[in-house]
Amino acid sequence: MRGKRLVGYGVAVVVAAIGVWLGLPRLLVGIGLHPHYEIPAMDLGGRHALVITTSHATLGDTGKPTGVWASEMTFPYYAFADAGMEVDIASIQGGTIPIEPQSLRWPVASPADRRFLRDAAARSKVERSLAIEDVDASSYDIVFLAGGWGAAYDLGQSVTLGGMVSEAYANSAIVGGVCHGPLGLLQAKTPTGEPLVRGRRIAAVTDKQIEELGITFTPMHPERDLRAAGAQFEGESRFRDLFASHVVVDGQLVTGQNQNSGAETAHRMMEALLGSSR
Repeated sequence: MRGKRLVGYGVAVVVAAIGVWLGLPRLLVGIGLHPHYEIPAMDLGGRHALVITTSHATLGDTGKPTGVWASEMTFPYYAFADAGMEVDIASIQGGTIPIEPQSLRWPVASPADRRFLRDAAARSKVERSLAIEDVDASSYDIVFLAGGWGAAYDLGQSVTLGGMVSEAYANSAIVGGVCHGPLGLLQAKTPTGEPLVRGRRIAAVTDKQIEELGITFTPMHPERDLRAAGAQFEGESRFRDLFASHVVVDGQLVTGQNQNSGAETAHRMMEALLGSSR
């Protein structure tokens, strides 16, 4: 009898573990993390998109690995590719892109992240990313700046990136990004030499989300620094901003609040591109 009870207890533990394994990701989606977003079928064959990420791999003096938050790279990559676009991936220094380890793990990994892990061609692009200094900005119709904590250390500080974004914008590309990615707009200029972000509506990760996650020691903070540069910053707030999302379209600039905004931001960028082609 005791043996049967132990077996029954063991089965109950296994069932409970499976329930948690399957249920926790769904719970997180339900409260706002990587919410399902359906992008309608779009035909952008013959167009070119560039996804740009950080090359910074360490979180301050903590020694902890960091980099791009995976879904902020994978959602736009597959959105553009599924619409028939040729998609390149670049980083500040080129070569292997560091990816925030937690972002590829249960329970936060998104469907796009899991697709990426099975996609040898996409992984090869990430392992052999283009260096931004070798990129011809004029050849792209969309330039997407991915975020993650690493971006706080190199996107906003890169004069090279600022020049590349300026050139893409001057050539009528749709430019933008999500979370810490819009820091890469700070060094960019309009064709008349004005700061690109001045007076523009822009969404990015909020100061509140940064404070809630306890990582306030990075050298740049999107809300703070975009506001200081004259941007009209926008964002939504939830009980935790990790579960919020907001996307802003301001002409050629399309930006999203955080990791939850990648798919919609990519969709709105493609919409803007199609609209500018009519």
